[in-house]
Amino acid sequence: MLHDLRAEFPILSTCTYMISNSLGAMPRAVYDSLREYADSWATLGVRAWGKPFNDSPTWWELKGAVGDRIAPLMGAPAGSVLMHENASIANAILIGALDFSDTRRDKIVTSDQDFPSDVYSVTQALPAHMQVEIVRSRDGITLDTDDLLDAIDERTRLVSLSHVLFRSAYIAPAAAIIAKAHRVGAQVLLNGYHSIGIIPVDVTALGVDYYIGGVLKWLCGGSGGVFMYVRPDLLPTLRPRLTGWFAHQRPFAFEVEGFDLRDDRYRLANGTPSIAALYAVQPGVDLIAQVGIEAIRANSIRQTALLIQLADAAGYQVVSPRDAESRAGTVTISMDNVYAISRALLAREIVIDYREGAGIRIAPHFYNTDEEVQRVMAAIGEIIADDSWRPFSQDRAFVT
Repeated sequence: MLHDLRAEFPILSTCTYMISNSLGAMPRAVYDSLREYADSWATLGVRAWGKPFNDSPTWWELKGAVGDRIAPLMGAPAGSVLMHENASIANAILIGALDFSDTRRDKIVTSDQDFPSDVYSVTQALPAHMQVEIVRSRDGITLDTDDLLDAIDERTRLVSLSHVLFRSAYIAPAAAIIAKAHRVGAQVLLNGYHSIGIIPVDVTALGVDYYIGGVLKWLCGGSGGVFMYVRPDLLPTLRPRLTGWFAHQRPFAFEVEGFDLRDDRYRLANGTPSIAALYAVQPGVDLIAQVGIEAIRANSIRQTALLIQLADAAGYQVVSPRDAESRAGTVTISMDNVYAISRALLAREIVIDYREGAGIRIAPHFYNTDEEVQRVMAAIGEIIADDSWRPFSQDRAFVT
């Protein structure tokens, strides 16, 4: 049973935690993982870079070793996934590594439903001659497939889109996008923050060129852990501008003149990574692998369908796809006074989040029960009925 693992997540005993689309619950084993990091530092000191502790990878190997633990969850081969500190850095590294010298390909395609930081970090790193075409949603929930495919033409160098939209949890038609892009000679970068760990993904079967995501959400890995997949045959073509000594073939030669990039995935590395974050990542990834993506997906489809059923019964607006095949792990709902209602839920220790222009996002994971799903929806009804949202109507503080 999926719920047998609830005890592995301490926060589940203190609140109704329905926000794994923003920050996954911390596995109890992170305490041990970070203790191992501290022990390795305390015991080995600087030698930890090149000497394993308790049969763990050396610190120097961790960026790749953790990538190899994530790779099976996305259908990627060993040696094709490397860890980075955040998606903005990973995006900037990749964009800086691409060849934009063919001025006939002067366009990049993105959408108005992508997470803003992805748009910023991709578009702001482009050469001056590049133009950005933004595909706009017709309904604020989905992206029309024809609109996406029509935007991808012979001028397109790169398509940069979210695999799953962060506001609505709409699953973009990745296979069709990749097929059209490759047919006209363009490449595709997908953001997988809202996909890996909650829906099945196979980057090899898709043939996607680049896939960047993070462990923060559905992989329950905390901040500071972003993974970058590069299709293996494309790796030798990339020459990053944002780089560092980890990417050098002879890092300990400390050469100043000349720069020889590594031939493997570490050619996209940069400076010294956050070792503590790489330790914290691992327990969540291991638990997701233990449970299995197919089982997680089946549970998610059922619980998100229950959320929609309850929302419909209460007369709330559903701002997520109703079709299960097009919906990932989140259901977004809206109603009058939605922001204040979201604050009232938090005051009741029901942890959800609010997104401007969308509403309340509710994101059950494999460790949540149906009773918790029902509790969230019942609480919204109570808050509306007794006007307990009113004290929060003027509160516009920082929202996660």
